[in-house]
Amino acid sequence: VQLQACGGGLVQAGGSLRLSCAASGRTFHDWDMAWFRQAPGKEREFVAAMRYSGGTTRYTDSVKGRFTISRDNAKNMVYLQMNSLTPDDTAVYYCASTPRVALSGLASASSYYYWGQGTLVTVSS
Repeated sequence: VQLQACGGGLVQAGGSLRLSCAASGRTFHDWDMAWFRQAPGKEREFVAAMRYSGGTTRYTDSVKGRFTISRDNAKNMVYLQMNSLTPDDTAVYYCASTPRVALSGLASASSYYYWGQGTLVTVSS
């Protein structure tokens, strides 16, 4: 399984970006998908997740109402639409995948087996 994230870049505060993550593998529709991020000098943190079916999502509190995770199982893609960006959103963003996990594990990095290489998002003030 390989994950390839892209879409990062430099944006001004208040702007938007859409991250994309392309996944290899024939069983993408059975994977739970997530986005994590790691800011300079900080630990990796959970951002958003979506169950394999697309019916359940989870967000960290700081992005609720601003970020939206989505997936296209036909294209083996997962997206993160990020609106109203702030400098605090500056980080390397990683997509991650795992076979179906319990809902309680969706926000835990330890639940995810596969990780993309990360894409840098920089929000200027």
